Amino acid sequence: MATRHVLNDLASAYEMKSGQRVAVESVGGVAALKRIEDGEAFDIVVLAVDAIDRLVASGHVDATGRVRIARSGVAIAVASGARHPSIDDEAAVREAVLAARTIGYSTGPSGVYLMRLFERWGIAERIASRIVQAPPGVAVGALIARGEVELGFQQLSEMIGLEGIDVLGMLPPQIQTMTVFEGTIGTDANARPKARAFLDYLASPDAGDAKMRHGMESC
Repeated sequence: MATRHVLNDLASAYEMKSGQRVAVESVGGVAALKRIEDGEAFDIVVLAVDAIDRLVASGHVDATGRVRIARSGVAIAVASGARHPSIDDEAAVREAVLAARTIGYSTGPSGVYLMRLFERWGIAERIASRIVQAPPGVAVGALIARGEVELGFQQLSEMIGLEGIDVLGMLPPQIQTMTVFEGTIGTDANARPKARAFLDYLASPDAGDAKMRHGMESC
């Protein structure tokens, strides 16, 4: 889901440039993996690097055609109008987490990272009852806007433009994590040359501005 907005924008731009229609379906990474591993046909998949690694190992994607598309860091948000805790450094973020009534994160790479971070801080058990993990395909920001989460963490690209939340900023550099997203072609792709051309466009300098607009960086 982290790449859905940028991919939709780039698909539209590519259609205008090339005349080739591109259909994008965005689902949570866990759901995407299951559908692919269950044998669903597709031409291109865009997922975090570790998920692409898994699909390569299982033979579902072309191991030689991988393209790095973008990378994204983790942002922190609260409900619009709520108090803005300090997130200036690692200690401040830890204190904000400890003070929060509920803490939200996703099932994606950022969520896995945060679980490990909370364990390293020695607070995982202390806050376990206050953790709210967004279901696959549901943005943490949506839970914040509905009042189900007080302090939320997710890829910046999934928080930009959401109504009902205030994005406080990014995780401080000393605890930031960058998720790299790659695209590749399905082993049984029906439109391999067209898929290759679109992947090349996604990795080209022409796609850079769209990535920046949606809180991502070119790799």
